[in-house]
This record gives sequence, C-alpha cells and structure tokens, in this order.
Amino acid sequence: MNYPFDLQTVWFLLVGVLLTGYAILDGFDLGIGTVYLLAKGDKNRRTLLNAIGPVWDGNEVWLITGGGALFAAFPHVYATVFSGFYLPFVLLLFGLIFRAVAIEFRSKLESQRWRNAWDVSFSVASVLIALLAGVALGNMIVGVPLNQEMEYTGTFFTLLNPYSLLVGVTTVALFTMHGSIYAVLKTEGELQEQARKWVFGSIIFFALCYVLTTMSTLLFFPHMAEKFRTQPILLAVPMLNVLALFNIPREIYRRNETMAFVSSCVAVATLMALFGIGLYPNLVLSNPNPEYSLTIRNASSSNASLTIMLTIAILGMPFVLAYTSAIYWVFRGKVNTEALHY
Repeated sequence: MNYPFDLQTVWFLLVGVLLTGYAILDGFDLGIGTVYLLAKGDKNRRTLLNAIGPVWDGNEVWLITGGGALFAAFPHVYATVFSGFYLPFVLLLFGLIFRAVAIEFRSKLESQRWRNAWDVSFSVASVLIALLAGVALGNMIVGVPLNQEMEYTGTFFTLLNPYSLLVGVTTVALFTMHGSIYAVLKTEGELQEQARKWVFGSIIFFALCYVLTTMSTLLFFPHMAEKFRTQPILLAVPMLNVLALFNIPREIYRRNETMAFVSSCVAVATLMALFGIGLYPNLVLSNPNPEYSLTIRNASSSNASLTIMLTIAILGMPFVLAYTSAIYWVFRGKVNTEALHY
C-alpha cells in the first residue's frame, strides 16, 4: 500500500516529541533536585518538594511512553541500545528509583539525620539522571561501535568519551537553569529570592557549557550541521533557541517568571529539535563503520505495524495532553506553605 507520507519519519518525529515532552516536564523536576541542597532549612526544602510533588510522577510517564514508542516503531534500535547500554540504563533506573523513594520517604520520620540522608539521595539521583541522559545523547552524536548484526561491541567506558561527558554536563546545567526558573515561579518570599540567584548562576554555568558544546560539535562532528547548510530554512530553529535563551534573564529581571519559564521550555524544545535534525535519518550512528548505522529505514517495524500504532497514538495522545494540562491547571499558582504534604 502506498502512503501519502513517510511513516518512518512520522514515528521519528513522534518519538522525538515524547522525549522532548519528558525533557521539558521532568527537566525542571531534575533541576529542582540539582539546586535542592542549596535551600537552607527544612521548610524551604519541603516547599521545593511540594512544588513538584503533584506532577513529578506524571512527568515520568512521558519517558515511559517514549520508550514504548521506540520499542514499537524501531525495535532494532530498542534492542541494540538497551542491551549495549545495559550498565548506564541500570544506573539510570537506580537514579529514578532513589529519587522517587527520597521524595516519598523524606518526611516520614521527624529525624534530621533521616531527612538529610534522603535529601542527599534526591539531589545526587537528580544529577545522575540528567548526566546519564546527556551522555546518551552525546554518544548518539559521536556514534558507537556496532557490528553488522546491529550489536554493540564497545564497553561501558567507551561511552564515557570526553564529548559525551561534556554533553552530559551541559544537560545538567540546562536542567539546573530550567528547575531554578520553576522554583522562582512556584515560590515566594525569601526562598523565591534565593531561587533568583540560582537562576542567574545557572545561566552563566549553562552559557559556558553551551558555547563549549556548540564549538566542539561544529569542529569535531560537522555532520550535525549538514542539514542546516543544505536547507537554510532550518536555521530558524537555532535562531529561536538563541532568542529564547536570551529572553530568560530579561524576563527574570523584569520579574515575569511565567514568560521566563515559557522561554526555558522553548529553549529545551529547540535544543531537542536541533539534536533530531542533526541526527536524522540515523537513530544510532555506527562509529567507525557508518554502514552499520541504525536508521529509520533499516530499524523500523513494518508499515502495517506503524499504521496501526499511529492510529492508536492519534486516538490516545489527546487524552495524555488533556490529563497533563488538567493537572498543571489544578495545581497552578504558588506553593501553599501552610499545607506542605511532602
């Protein structure tokens, strides 16, 4: 059967949208974790946890859905990545588990030592998750050793190359900025003023990482910029990214936290778009044997499977979006410090 559109490209975009949704939504959760230990006093820390308390578990659904979509649409990629990156994914899983347990268990006992232990667990797990996510993205750009059977032939330390670690640190910086802005948005008083300082500090941290990562990418991995040279219209994406980033300190200075957070969301989304545009049509780039790369063509399910799943996705996505919108609408506004549940 002939289709008026490319099903593989549609699913590439859909998986990208789901992972971008996760980066935006869980990104500020992780960012709260990276600055969490900077908050002094039990009440301030509980306030930060209550800022993400109603939404953090729902945000992680986007990661699960993205992984499910990847498995269904591109099973060879799922098999290669999850088997080859086994140890990093186990570490990521432990990070997700300890972060969730820390949030729920932190206030179960009236013991400062107990709370401090879970505070450290929450913060360390948040940094670890962001770092591993960035390292994974960095390796997608560098490429990983694959054989003709689509199997990963490297080791755990192969993944810890300098560029991927740089992307990992940049991701931590990005989420720190994103989470700090969310903290300003959801708090007030002394804690909000502390959070404003975190925003400006994290902007400087991210700006340095951003420049280093961009220069390294253009110098060592020019294939990520090839489509921008051949299709100049795509330059609108990096331009929007830069404008969004520059607008963040402007809105924070004007005390317009809502627009600062919107700008931060746009910055995260456009960075993910830049990654997707540079990677397409590859899904897992093979290095040093590019002929073994996994692409949207050789790693996808059949057209019949993609069609059925696309129908389900079209029917299901409005419910996911409606649920997410409803939760954020119900829990809009500042955290009520007189009724802290976490």
